[in-house]
Amino acid sequence: MAEEELGTEAGSEETKTGQFAPQKIYIKDLSFETPHSPEVFTEEWNPVVNMNIASEAKPIDKKLYEVVLTVTVTVTMEEKTAYLVEAHQAGIFHIDGFSEEIIARMVATICPNILFPFARELVADLVTRGGFPQLLLAPVNFEALYQQEQRHQQQNVVPPTEAETKH
Repeated sequence: MAEEELGTEAGSEETKTGQFAPQKIYIKDLSFETPHSPEVFTEEWNPVVNMNIASEAKPIDKKLYEVVLTVTVTVTMEEKTAYLVEAHQAGIFHIDGFSEEIIARMVATICPNILFPFARELVADLVTRGGFPQLLLAPVNFEALYQQEQRHQQQNVVPPTEAETKH
């Protein structure tokens, strides 16, 4: 198992030893649809690609977490769907010895970073097997997405008004 030491806070002399290790990587769900085949194969290939990505984590027990990365790719041509891929790439991760805040960050950033190459390969293989040109998904910066989500949540937190704070 990989072990690493993390400071509890910037500048803190106290450190914690935590353990992190992927236990299992697997496909949880997979879908591929070509609603306009075979006609789509006779048209000039000029696609518009739309990718949505999401991740979800849930504890299995005290030290194990399942993280599911969902990648949805919709490719259209002139408002018709050429194909739609939805892949749920999952993993079970052993995470122990970290604060809840650090664990939340790990399952939102490190775990999806581990799962994404598997999902990327799965999508590329499936699209090619579906008879379409290879599709290579661009890398995703999960750390930046996590920070963006944190800023969004902080902006949506409305501080209590003066009237609400008085008893």
